Amino acid sequence: MSSLDRLHNPVLVLNASYEPINVCAARRALVLVLKGVASAEAHSVSYVHSARQSLMVPSVIRLLEYRRIPHQSRALSRKNILLRDRYTCQYCGKTLPSGELTLDHVIPRSRAGDSSWENLVASCNPCNNRKGSRTPDEAGMKLHRAPRPFTLHTSRHLMRMLSKGDDQWRKYLFF
Repeated sequence: MSSLDRLHNPVLVLNASYEPINVCAARRALVLVLKGVASAEAHSVSYVHSARQSLMVPSVIRLLEYRRIPHQSRALSRKNILLRDRYTCQYCGKTLPSGELTLDHVIPRSRAGDSSWENLVASCNPCNNRKGSRTPDEAGMKLHRAPRPFTLHTSRHLMRMLSKGDDQWRKYLFF
C-alpha cells in the first residue's frame, strides 16, 4: 500500500471525553496530531515518512480540548446520501463505487419532488434509467430502505461499519 493510500484510511475521532464524534482521513488526523490539537490513542501498522522522520499512522485520535458538538444534521450532499445508503443501489441492492452511482429523486423533480433527505436515494445507472421520471410504484420497483435524514444513530452506525476493518475502534464505539 502506498503512503498516499495510507493517508486516505479512515481514522476515528474522539472528543476529549472519549466520545466518538467523527471519522476523518488519516492525513487530516496526522495534521491534527502534529498541530497539537489531538493525540493518537491507537495506531495502525502503517508509517508515513518525511525527509527527517517516520510517523505511525493513527487509527484513533482524541481531541485534547473538549468540543461542544451541537445537535446537528448532516449537510444534504451526494457524498452523505451515498454514505447513508452505504454505496448501495436502493432498487437492486448492488454495492458499487461512488462513480457508478447516481442520486435518484423517489418522487421525480418533474412532479414537484424536492431534493431532500426523504426524497433522494443512491441508485445505479441502469435502475435510475429504468425508473425514469416515474415513481417506484409506477416503474414496478421497490426501495430496499425508505430514505431518511442522517441522525446521530446513523452516524454511530456508520462508524461501527467502518470499524469492521479496525478492531482498535471497538472499545470506543460501544458495541
